[in-house]
Amino acid sequence: MQPIADRRYAGDLMAPIVPTLRFERPLWQAGQARVAGVDEVGVAPTSGAVVAAAVIMPVNCRRIPGVRDSKTLSAAQRERLAPIIRRRAVAVGVGAASVADIERLNIYHATHLAMRRAIARLGGHDHVLVDGLRIAEFEEQVGPYTAIVDGDALVYSIACASVVAKTVRDRMMARLAARYPQYGWERNAGYATLEHREAIRAHGLTPHHRRSWLAIQALVAGDQLALFGGADAEAGADAAAATLEDPAGADLADAALELDLELGEAQPR
Repeated sequence: MQPIADRRYAGDLMAPIVPTLRFERPLWQAGQARVAGVDEVGVAPTSGAVVAAAVIMPVNCRRIPGVRDSKTLSAAQRERLAPIIRRRAVAVGVGAASVADIERLNIYHATHLAMRRAIARLGGHDHVLVDGLRIAEFEEQVGPYTAIVDGDALVYSIACASVVAKTVRDRMMARLAARYPQYGWERNAGYATLEHREAIRAHGLTPHHRRSWLAIQALVAGDQLALFGGADAEAGADAAAATLEDPAGADLADAALELDLELGEAQPR
C-alpha cells in the first residue's frame, strides 16, 4: 500500500485523508478526559520561530467538518477552521521556540521545547497524542503520551493542533513581513524559495534568520566565494563567516515582543 505521506498529497487522484477519533476514544473510555493532540509547524523554514499547538477536544465530541492535516488545506480554509476549533476546544495552548532557541538547542530539541511550552499552557492534561516518532525523555517532561507517525493526518485532535499552529505561525511571519518586506515572508513563511534566496543576496540576513543552518551558510558563503574566487577562496570564506555574525544591536527584543503578542491571543480557556 502507498504510504500515508504519499497518499495524503495525491491531489485529485483520491479524496483527502480524514482524521478520526479512534486514538482518543480508548483513552476517554479509560477515564482520561483531557487528551491533548500536539503538532508543530516551522521546522523546515530558514527563518522564524518553530510553533507548536496543543488542543484538548471534549469527550465524545463530533468532528468539525473539514478539519484535517493543515498541509492539505488552503490558507483560507485554515483561517476559517481555526476559530471554530478554538471555540469548541476544552483548552488550547500555543508555544514556540525562537530563532535564538533553535540556534542554541538545534531544531530537533527546539521543536520539543515548543511542544512542551504549548502543553504547559493547557492548564492540565491526562494524556498527550503527538505527531511523529517517540521523543527521548518526553514522558518525564509531559507525562503519558503516544507518538503516532502521520498523526496530523490520522488523529483528529492532532489535526486540530496542526491547523491552530499553522495559522499562528503564518500570522507571526506576516507581522514580521511588515517590518522586513523584502523577503516575502507573508507568502513563503520563511521557506527558502527563490524569492527569499534572492532577497537574502540583495539585503543580507535579519535577526530572524536561522544563521547556523547549512542552507543559509551555503547561500552566503557561495556568494562570497563566487565574489572572491580561485586563489582567494579562503578570504571569501572568512568574509562569509563575518557576514553570518550577529549584527551589532540586532533587534532581538522586538522579535520576542512579536512572539508574546501572538501567543497572548492563545491562552488556555
